[in-house]
Amino acid sequence: MREAQKQEIRDWWAGRPMTYGVVHGAPVYRTEKGELLEVEFGSCEFFEQLDKTLYNDLREFATSEGPLGGLFPYKRYRGQKVLEIGCGMGTMIMNWAQRGAEVTAVDLNPVAIEQTRRRFEVFDLAGVIQEMDANALQFEDASFDYVYSWGVLHHSPNLSKSLSELLRVLRPNGEYGIMLYNRASIYSWYLMRYLEGFLHGESRFLDQLGLASRYTDGDKEEGNPHTWPVTKQEMKAILSPQSSSMNAYAIGPVEYAFPPKVASILPRKLLQSWVRRWGWGLYLTGVKRS
Repeated sequence: MREAQKQEIRDWWAGRPMTYGVVHGAPVYRTEKGELLEVEFGSCEFFEQLDKTLYNDLREFATSEGPLGGLFPYKRYRGQKVLEIGCGMGTMIMNWAQRGAEVTAVDLNPVAIEQTRRRFEVFDLAGVIQEMDANALQFEDASFDYVYSWGVLHHSPNLSKSLSELLRVLRPNGEYGIMLYNRASIYSWYLMRYLEGFLHGESRFLDQLGLASRYTDGDKEEGNPHTWPVTKQEMKAILSPQSSSMNAYAIGPVEYAFPPKVASILPRKLLQSWVRRWGWGLYLTGVKRS
């Protein structure tokens, strides 16, 4: 049953890759003038538009190290082996490659692999890009110095196994970074449970897993096969026994955390402080126990 579910997840994401466009799965973007721009998959313009959107969503983490420098320790792992589990369209692993890491990226979705390989060709970068199941990584124990996954493993029907595999292939004293959707978030409480589940009556037909899958990625197209947001307590229970240190905090764009009317009337700095407690993303960092 689980293998059939994985195939459904693979097929869904292959047909609707994470483009960060105005329509989920499509290479369509809104310009600064408010016009819609459709670009060609695999083109330089496609990658540039996608990256621009993602960097804007995560602009608070830009540093002198570059985009996402507040999330990833680029300098510390220059020349070392870095693995991304669930590479999507390749934005994040590209940044590691550009800053001197020896990179490997895997994804269950063949379209993600195709597009990430194409990105590396377009930008003349070196890296190993492979189609692979996070539940069964085809690497030896302790193969990597740093391992991360961004917004992917909550789609795994066996999250504990995926996290176990992530830690298995990480060397002792190596660091990890994991972003998963946050069940203890304003987005989850308000949009999924209250607005859709209670007011719109969806809880009569869908359990909590069904609500989360229906109203997260692809919500305008009836949702995706499997999304299960997590809590800090659940992740600490799984990761802490194998970690010498661990931190967890909420993150995410203000626009994803609050209803539009709320986001438009309150000061952005106040909203950002609330995001750190109740944001839609939960970011977990740690060091594997030696």
